[in-house]
Amino acid sequence: MDTGLSRRGLFGASAAAAAILAGTTSAAASPHQSQMTLRWWGNNGWEIRVGTKTILIDPWLTRFKTGTYTPAGADPKTPLSVNKALIDGYLDRGELRADHILVTHGHYDHLTDVPYLAKRTGATVFGTETHLSLMAALGAPEDQLAIASGGEDLTFDGYSIRILRSLHSATGERARVPFPGSRPLSRRDRPRVIEDLYEGGTLAYQVTGGGASVLDFGGSNYVESELAGLRPDVVLVPVGGAKVTQYVPRLLRALGNPRYVAATHWDDFDLPLGQAHDPNGGLETLRKAVAATSSRFVVLDHLGEFTP
Repeated sequence: MDTGLSRRGLFGASAAAAAILAGTTSAAASPHQSQMTLRWWGNNGWEIRVGTKTILIDPWLTRFKTGTYTPAGADPKTPLSVNKALIDGYLDRGELRADHILVTHGHYDHLTDVPYLAKRTGATVFGTETHLSLMAALGAPEDQLAIASGGEDLTFDGYSIRILRSLHSATGERARVPFPGSRPLSRRDRPRVIEDLYEGGTLAYQVTGGGASVLDFGGSNYVESELAGLRPDVVLVPVGGAKVTQYVPRLLRALGNPRYVAATHWDDFDLPLGQAHDPNGGLETLRKAVAATSSRFVVLDHLGEFTP
């Protein structure tokens, strides 16, 4: 039976993978399957294809080591780097392109590769003032940068993008946002280490086209009032959210229990692309939360595809 997932979209047959997927409801193909395809690039990186158009969310292929999932946590002085050869390989083989790039927030694991991808693809990039100033300082073409505040509902050729105000994950005992702040910069203030990339406000994005809609959150939190009336077919939900009251149930109720919940931002992004590993059990916690609802749970491996 066609499950809507590519063959490389699910984990390999390891014991850990089998345990994760044992309780997962497979995403059965709809009789009205859409013309939208989603591909997961690890972390919160997503490629959304609608016909000949491609929208990227938080693409980060370089995935350098920071120590994020060690007891000490990420080293804030970790140098920023962009693996241009890796990115060029995907671009030159035609496996990656972009008409729009959507940035949810300014942290290194969401923004670092975007300036180079924008330069190579010519894509229009949406983000807050801080996100755009960070990218300009990193060399992004400024005429491709489009400011967003949340509330925009924009139509393009074959798809639309709705931009929502959102919230970053609240972590630790004090429920703090890592590397917080919103600071307009100049090109002289080039970010060099990961703590230089501020959160800068957080946005969520709903992309609609090809007979389907998908809603993405870049952090495990949200502004519930922004979700009123939204009924996406797919919601991309980050793991975590332990400090957020009724994180998953409240979110899915607000969205009318979407057909599909796809896990995002669950892998150890200190590991290279192609080595999807859940470092702290967040994927299983999310699976159990979704299992208590009528939504179907989707888990992809790196570069796995899904058609809602």
